[in-house]
Amino acid sequence: MAGQRPDRLVTPTAATARPPGPPRPGSRLRAVVTDVDGTLTSSDRRLDPRAIAILRALEGRGIPVVLATGNVLPISLALHRFLGLTGPIVAENGGIVYRRVGRRDIVERLADPRGPRAAFRALERSGLPVRRLFTDRWRETEVALEPSVPVDEVRRALGRRRIQVEATGFATHLMQEGRGKLPALRRALRPLGLEPRQCVVLGDGDNDVGILRAAGFGVSFPSASPAARRAAAYVTRADSSGGFVEGVKASGILEGTSRARGG
Repeated sequence: MAGQRPDRLVTPTAATARPPGPPRPGSRLRAVVTDVDGTLTSSDRRLDPRAIAILRALEGRGIPVVLATGNVLPISLALHRFLGLTGPIVAENGGIVYRRVGRRDIVERLADPRGPRAAFRALERSGLPVRRLFTDRWRETEVALEPSVPVDEVRRALGRRRIQVEATGFATHLMQEGRGKLPALRRALRPLGLEPRQCVVLGDGDNDVGILRAAGFGVSFPSASPAARRAAAYVTRADSSGGFVEGVKASGILEGTSRARGG
């Protein structure tokens, strides 16, 4: 999540859309996992009513929707509540997992922020004009920077520090090494008796690559990062939130005709 996203939209055409690849082995698709910025929203980060209608249709059929985002938990939870979602939340790129059990709110912090915070101080000392996001005042497990400095320069300045650096297009995230959306998603799905291969996963950033590869049906978009497009089984013709609508429909999960083997 974050500051203004660089304009990298391309005009969707038949040439940019990829048909579904071989489905992942395993059970039928039973849940939807979605990124937020640029996936449920348009490129200018406005929620799309068409995407909201799909989310409500999924939940109305008893299909849980999981938010997997780089956003901080307060923003993610507000969106989750207002949309009426029932699935868990993966926030801060996997640093936090949230779920509600009965009347209890359960928050698991899966990453240590000390390394990322020290890395940010090192970047400041290096002279790079880095700036933390406004929302970092609520960030607990990582550091997110405005995407004003190229990610390669950030990595070069950090040298051999054991810090994971991921760019989303909306922000540059400094994370504890070995963390990310995929291990957090596995943890979030476990109480539901699900695995990523039983999910439709939709995302557009480098931070979504792991969950797209592990998905039963991974969806990305024409304006997504090259790595995200390569990781997806299906690249839509429509972009951003329009691609979310197209991708969910293409998966067959709403009609009970999922593309995963065994469905």
